[in-house]
Amino acid sequence: ESSPHLPAPKDVMVYSYNFRSSLRWSPVEVDRGLVLYTVHFKTGAFNQWDEMNCTSITRTECSFPWSLEKRRWTVVLRVRAELGQVTSDWVETDPFVAERNTTIGPPKVNSVIVSSDSLLISVTPPFGSEAGDSLQYHVSYWENATSTTKKETKTSNTLFKIGNLKELTLYCFRIQVELMAHSDLQLLGLQSVPECYRTTIS
Repeated sequence: ESSPHLPAPKDVMVYSYNFRSSLRWSPVEVDRGLVLYTVHFKTGAFNQWDEMNCTSITRTECSFPWSLEKRRWTVVLRVRAELGQVTSDWVETDPFVAERNTTIGPPKVNSVIVSSDSLLISVTPPFGSEAGDSLQYHVSYWENATSTTKKETKTSNTLFKIGNLKELTLYCFRIQVELMAHSDLQLLGLQSVPECYRTTIS
C-alpha cells in the first residue's frame, strides 16, 4: 500500500542526449533509513507496466535498457520511493518519443586542413545513424575581425570545404547537425564550440 508518510520523488524527468536516455529525479529526504526507488515503463503499443532494470535501487537515475532505445516508440515511465514496507505514490512522466524529444549534440570535428583560400573540415556525426536517416551539417563561418557577418552553408558530407577565403586571415566556424528522419521530422542539434584557423599565404 502506498503511504502518505513517504513523499513521492519530485523533478521526475527523462533526459535524452544523442538518443541515449535516462530517467532522473530528486532524492526523497527522510529522517532515518535508506530510501530505495523502483522504475517501471510501458510503451504506446502495450498499456501494461513492466519492470525496468531499476528495482529497489539507491541512485536517482535509471538508464533506458537497449530494448527501449527505439527512436519512434512512445514510452511512459513511472518511479516511486520505498522505505522498508512503505512505498510512496507513483510519479508518471509525460509520453517520451526519442525522435522528438532527444537533444542532438554537436558533431565531432576530426581534422581541419588549412590552405590559402579554404578550410577542409572532417567531422563525425554525434550518433550512429539508422536506416532512413538523413543528416545535414549547418556550417556558419565568419572572419574574426568582422564577426557580425556570418556566412552559412549546408552539406550532407562528413568531409567538406569552406572556400573563397582570404589568405592570412583568421576564420572561425561552428557546426550543428540537422536530422531528417522518415517521419518528415526535423531535429536541429546543438552548435559546436567555435574553432578558429588562420589561412596560409598562397
